[in-house]
Amino acid sequence: MAKTNDELLAILSQFALEEKVVSAEPFGNGHINDTLKVTTDKGEIKYVLQRINHLVFTNVEMLQHNIHVVTTHIREKLEAKGETDIDRKVLTFLPTKDGKYYYFDGDSYWRVCLFIPRSKSYEEVTPELSYEAGKAFGDFQLMLSDLPEGTLGETIPNFHNMEFRLQQFHEAVEANAAGRLEEVKDLVEEIEKRAEAMCIQERLYREGKLKKRTNHCDTKVNNMMFDADTDKVLCVIDLDTVMPGFVLSDIGDFIRTAANTGAEDDENLDHVNVNLPIFEAYTRGYMEKAKDFLTPLEIKMLPYGGRLLTYMQTVRFLTDYLNGDTYYKIHSPKHNLIRTKAQFKLLQSLEAHAEEMDGFMNQWL
Repeated sequence: MAKTNDELLAILSQFALEEKVVSAEPFGNGHINDTLKVTTDKGEIKYVLQRINHLVFTNVEMLQHNIHVVTTHIREKLEAKGETDIDRKVLTFLPTKDGKYYYFDGDSYWRVCLFIPRSKSYEEVTPELSYEAGKAFGDFQLMLSDLPEGTLGETIPNFHNMEFRLQQFHEAVEANAAGRLEEVKDLVEEIEKRAEAMCIQERLYREGKLKKRTNHCDTKVNNMMFDADTDKVLCVIDLDTVMPGFVLSDIGDFIRTAANTGAEDDENLDHVNVNLPIFEAYTRGYMEKAKDFLTPLEIKMLPYGGRLLTYMQTVRFLTDYLNGDTYYKIHSPKHNLIRTKAQFKLLQSLEAHAEEMDGFMNQWL
């Protein structure tokens, strides 16, 4: 339900703001939360107000606890390094007047953070931006690498758990709720052929060979803020999915989304291939920051993360298609099938270049 400006100001009045605010207007193009820029009586954009999508993030208390722990930890690391202008280098969330980091108005959950002035973001992906993204997300993980396991909760349980995603897939195949199984039997067969190999990270974790770390889990170029004057990365944003997981997730999702020469739902599969310069640039930047805390096994497996996350998304799109399109928004009856085929084509391209990509990591081993 849309809120009037007066209703938004009433919500803002619940937070410990330092200045008088007069308006809140839509801001950005996020797909999950509703984001508004907040203007003060001096005409300055000072705060960002967000309505949290509690259908996606069902445990708002945990969500905001995670974010508070992460931002506090990063702030302490920046202070220890003697950084200046820290309010532009880590997100700052403001408490309500009763000390919480969210406010529930009886209908929705809200939070407020400081607006980062003289900043910008990018949507396009180039090797140069990929290198900066790699450095930023590598540094982000580095600063959080000493958080003890168990400090953070899973804001979306089993988000990148391949065994869980395959369980959902098998249930969808068994139920065949939308009667679509016959037309996708070839894709089901391709998924099953790879299933055992794609569950290796969970097996290695149980064997004590792979550890869980604090990951961002949404590593896209537009989830960083750049200084408007110097074009250097200021900070990583969109912290809702920061949670425990495997480092393969963060490099894997960047490869899946950014190192794709086509679109996620490209109908022309000839457009879809892996962009190796993007992969190499991101990896160079990432390893520049992350090498010292990664194990040799993690370093060796990083390119596998791209194959894993692409396979995972293939499975998730096909699962939703079999279930009758109950999870992802679609723009046509076959949209999830189109997405599935495009992701599978990218997976095939990644597999074709696996030896080359795996070999690229040898310089850090």
